[in-house]
Amino acid sequence: MPTKTIHAVFLDVDGTYADYGLVPEAHAKAVRAAREAGNKVLLCTGRPVSMLPAHILEAGFDGLVASAGAYVEVAGEVLMDRRFPADLATRTLAALDAHDAIYVLESQESLHVSKAAEQRLREIIEDHFSQTPDGQGTGSDAILDALTAIPAKPAFAKVSVFESPISVGAMAQEIGEDIAVVENSIASEGRHSGELFQRGISKADGVAVAIERLDISQGDTIAFGDGENDLEMIAYAGIGVAIEGSHSGLLALADRTAPPPSRDGIASAFAELGLI
Repeated sequence: MPTKTIHAVFLDVDGTYADYGLVPEAHAKAVRAAREAGNKVLLCTGRPVSMLPAHILEAGFDGLVASAGAYVEVAGEVLMDRRFPADLATRTLAALDAHDAIYVLESQESLHVSKAAEQRLREIIEDHFSQTPDGQGTGSDAILDALTAIPAKPAFAKVSVFESPISVGAMAQEIGEDIAVVENSIASEGRHSGELFQRGISKADGVAVAIERLDISQGDTIAFGDGENDLEMIAYAGIGVAIEGSHSGLLALADRTAPPPSRDGIASAFAELGLI
């Protein structure tokens, strides 16, 4: 009898596993079933650990890749935790503050915001999550509950810019070539927003570290995503799955597509792929 292949499955959170921070019950059930079948299921998100509340984690996972590849944890063991070097952190904050940008410094322990920007940040976040189909905005708690003041020497893995008078791409050019950017965010259209992170770090790097520890080959990985920061992960995985209607570059790279969370896409894709 042939040995059953054990897959390592990596799930982006926002727009893939969860919708506005809320996980469909069918998705949680599929994760539990896939793990019971012997597969390894991990989250692979742009969020830091501090932005992953219990209701997103409650299905149970074999590990996670957080901060878009800067942090990796498998079976409770931290395998990688990369932060901005001191000089890069200083230059980044100087550029953001020079333009009075509204931003959050994301670390695994907490989310840092300046006192002057906190009220405006809360307004932006609450406005976004009020757009959920049920209008309840529960998903905002993962961000708002983790906010703390910026310390004297902040250690962070990524920056989310929620409002800026210039594009986040232009901001990155001011900071220097060791900064990369994704110009999308939860902020509404018409406001410059996006994410700043260290160039050369991607979700694919985190996946590689995780599967080495799990002793699972690259060919036996399956990755699901919907955004620009999923491009490298989808290209790297043995099977890359893009959520319908997601980033055009991602759809071009993917081996197949899956429906969005509103239609229980992870559950149906897991069944089609033989994971459950």
